[in-house]
Amino acid sequence: MNSSPKRQQGLTLISIIFILGLIGFFVMLTLKVVPVYLDHGKVKSALDALKASPDLATKSEFEIRDSLNKRFNINYVYDVKKEDITIIKHGNYVKVDIEYETVVKLVANLSLLAEFHDTIEAGLE
Repeated sequence: MNSSPKRQQGLTLISIIFILGLIGFFVMLTLKVVPVYLDHGKVKSALDALKASPDLATKSEFEIRDSLNKRFNINYVYDVKKEDITIIKHGNYVKVDIEYETVVKLVANLSLLAEFHDTIEAGLE
C-alpha cells in the first residue's frame, strides 16, 4: 500500500494544549510537594542529631526543646510548633515524639495535607 502524501500527520492544536496543560500541572504539583518532604527530612535529621548526642539522657525537657528549636531555626523549619513536640522523660529514658501536619495550597480551593510522625528513644527504661 502506498500512503498518500496528502494525508496529515501529527498533533492538533487542542491536543498540544492538553499535553502542555498536563505537563504544567505535574510540574506545579512537584514544585509544591517536594519542599514539604525536604522540610520533613530536616526534621528527621534534627531528631537523628539529637539522638546521637551522648548526653541526651541527662538533659532536661527544656534543654531538649531548646536544642530542637535551634536546629529548626538554623534549617528554616517553620511547620513544627511547640505543641507538636512531646517529650517523655523517666530517669535515663527519653522519648521525643514529633507529630505535625502541613497544608499546602495548590490551586484555588484545592489543598494538599501531609501528616508526619517521627519518634526517637534513648536511654534505658
